[in-house]
Amino acid sequence: MKPMNINKSLSLKSLLILGVALLFARPAQSQDATEIVRKANEKMQGKSSQVKMTMQIVRPNWERSISMKAWSKGQDYSLILITGPARDKGSAYLKRGNEIWNWQPSINRTIKMPPSMMSQSWMGSDFSNNDLVRESSIVVDYNHTLLGDSTLSGYDSYKIEMIPKPEAPVVWGKVISFISKDKYMQLRAEFYDEDGELVRLMKGSKVKEMDGRIVPTRMEMIPVDEKGNKTVINYDKMEFNIDISQRFFSIQNMKNVE
Repeated sequence: MKPMNINKSLSLKSLLILGVALLFARPAQSQDATEIVRKANEKMQGKSSQVKMTMQIVRPNWERSISMKAWSKGQDYSLILITGPARDKGSAYLKRGNEIWNWQPSINRTIKMPPSMMSQSWMGSDFSNNDLVRESSIVVDYNHTLLGDSTLSGYDSYKIEMIPKPEAPVVWGKVISFISKDKYMQLRAEFYDEDGELVRLMKGSKVKEMDGRIVPTRMEMIPVDEKGNKTVINYDKMEFNIDISQRFFSIQNMKNVE
């Protein structure tokens, strides 16, 4: 009988075990990354929310400020009301499921926004219509991969790659997100086009407690190829898990909400 090569046998066995371990580790890593993104998303939204915020549009030769209120319930319902300046006051944006509506009191008209408008600038800012009404979901519409660890503004953070799923209503080819490990705060997001070019950069800062949650209260959106341009959103007040009915998110209420 030919003697067995024990080292070779153990080597093959070890490789087999390692291969099986890697096979099962990949879905687990993907699950972990998705869970991290879900927690970060829930941190800023809750099951429902009410927010007062100010948006400052910065350009090389001018600046403009817009104040607003926003309400949300889950992923399917959101309403944004413009409270200033006077020329825009009363304008509102409503999301119900996959439908987006815009109320323009100056012309007494309600407009249903087509999907083609989701990637367009919102009120001349560096945020898109999709950013504000959240037509797409960073949890549902992307596949998530944990790339590694990073440190941002003194926070140990997860670095997560998000690739849109086929047929998802997403304008980006890829998003790289940085989420703090301790409080699940999104501190930075890099938005890439379908060719892999970095298009926009979002930064979260001014970490404070809002309604019992530690969150970034300042968000900057910066177009990387437009020097001197940026849009800053400052959250003045945030309330989470408020008692709000789906009936609040109606076309009629969009015209009357204050």
